[in-house]
Amino acid sequence: MPKLVLKVGSRPPWVGLAAAVWVQIAAGNSYNFPLYSSTLKSVMDYNQQQVTLLGVANDIGESVSILPGIACNKFPPWALLLVGALLCFLGYGVLWLAVSQTVQNLPYWLLWLALCIGANSCAWFGTAVLVTNMRNFPLSRGTVAGILKGYIGISAAVYTVICSMVLNDSASKLLLFLALGLPFLCLAMMYLIRACTPASGEDSSEHVHFIFTQASSVLLAIYLLATTVTSDTVSLSGTVSYILVAIMVILLMSPLVIPAKMTFFPAKKLGAPVYSSDDLVGSTQTDPLLTPTSSSTHLGNFHEREDASDVETLLAVGEGAVKKKRRGPRRGEDFKFREALIKADFWLLWFSYFLAVGPGITVLNNLAQIGVALGVDDTTLLLSLFSFCNFVGRLGAGAVSEHFVRSRTLPRTFWMICAHIVMTVSFLLFALSLTSTLYIATALLGICYGVQYSTMVPTASEIFGLKHFGIIYSTMALGNPIGAILFSALLAGYLYDAEAATQGGSTCLGSNCFRLTFLVLAGVCGLGTILSTILTIRVQPVYQLLYAGGSFRLLQNTNY
Repeated sequence: MPKLVLKVGSRPPWVGLAAAVWVQIAAGNSYNFPLYSSTLKSVMDYNQQQVTLLGVANDIGESVSILPGIACNKFPPWALLLVGALLCFLGYGVLWLAVSQTVQNLPYWLLWLALCIGANSCAWFGTAVLVTNMRNFPLSRGTVAGILKGYIGISAAVYTVICSMVLNDSASKLLLFLALGLPFLCLAMMYLIRACTPASGEDSSEHVHFIFTQASSVLLAIYLLATTVTSDTVSLSGTVSYILVAIMVILLMSPLVIPAKMTFFPAKKLGAPVYSSDDLVGSTQTDPLLTPTSSSTHLGNFHEREDASDVETLLAVGEGAVKKKRRGPRRGEDFKFREALIKADFWLLWFSYFLAVGPGITVLNNLAQIGVALGVDDTTLLLSLFSFCNFVGRLGAGAVSEHFVRSRTLPRTFWMICAHIVMTVSFLLFALSLTSTLYIATALLGICYGVQYSTMVPTASEIFGLKHFGIIYSTMALGNPIGAILFSALLAGYLYDAEAATQGGSTCLGSNCFRLTFLVLAGVCGLGTILSTILTIRVQPVYQLLYAGGSFRLLQNTNY
């Protein structure tokens, strides 16, 4: 493995986090599918099942991140961003040629492949910035995951504002923006996102910086929701629209205030020792990142049974009486991918995540059709509501789970249980097929969908370590496309087209279009509740070990 050069200093990680915000907005490009799917359907004369399969291609491209997961341990972040920019240009470029009818009669398989390629840029963008920033801030994993995943969640609202106020709701202009604008943005940011030397410990200023970043993202989310509602209810002039977009851009730049403040108003340091590493990923260092605290007295019995006869074993090995078997890592230490793959906790986490995001992505892919079926003429507000609540869930889950895991050693997976229960309720509300409950169900589902993302990411890193986090996270993310195939294409798409056929057309209207789908998805989330409960019980001792002192404690033989 090539030696990774680390950027030293306290300011570069915050510069990288501020740049990562923009890359995460670009990484949300797959959420644009509802904005151009109707135009694609009419221009290419597709039926709903064909459009649904294109949505599956979108989900597969977005979530299949095995290659970037492997690459993040072998190449610097800018290389992953470069690949993502190329995929974005090629994929959305072909879609633009089709929608703008610059090239006519493109085959269906080519558009399916192009959408898969374009959306796969999300995986390269997201993996590059998530893995890098999780390693740059290893003591605040939940907070960092919540912030970064939150900006992806709100990216749909950003694109909605751009599409309606700048691009005049033109699908062809939007696809051209995705093909040219996003690659340019990521190329501009790629040298700012770098692996840095993590801090030796936590301090109050870092906590304040995270609070500022979270507050600025909440302000942006509220502003985007208000702007979307205003543009839907009031006719805005071109000048006003551009001013509102400019304010949005300024709010997106707000995380840069932190490195600017550190530059012009540097904090006085008291000469605390600084942790450094020659190789962030492949280090052989065995000392813990944090000095053991007094809380270590509460941890002595965690592996007491395994360690009781270590001295006798070593003596026997020295005398040649026995051969000592190499012990695998314990939960909370760095696992290799193949070591994690055979653990029950890995598959419990995978299925708990899959049984939540699969139903969630089904509603997201079909939200426009759900609104039309229930008599909602303009589904833009539904999409914006889902995006805002998705953001709230992602950001809130990161902050709330971080608070309770530090104060009460409550496993993050507890919030997965809560999200599964609320998702079950939301699908039952969807099944009622009432316009009055549609917005409530959409808001609840958006929040819980975001909670699942921001809970899975730090949980995987805490149980299986950061050393091979990229490939482990990428495997977890496969729950998205598999769920989309099973629940969106094979279930929702088939039932929708069957009901539309009985109505004598390609568009389905009424409560029967999705009711059975919603009831099945409610049962799926009920099963997810059971699995996430089992997982929470199993990992409770791990969190008692890692957070017994009120802050994250790296184990002795982690390489981080």
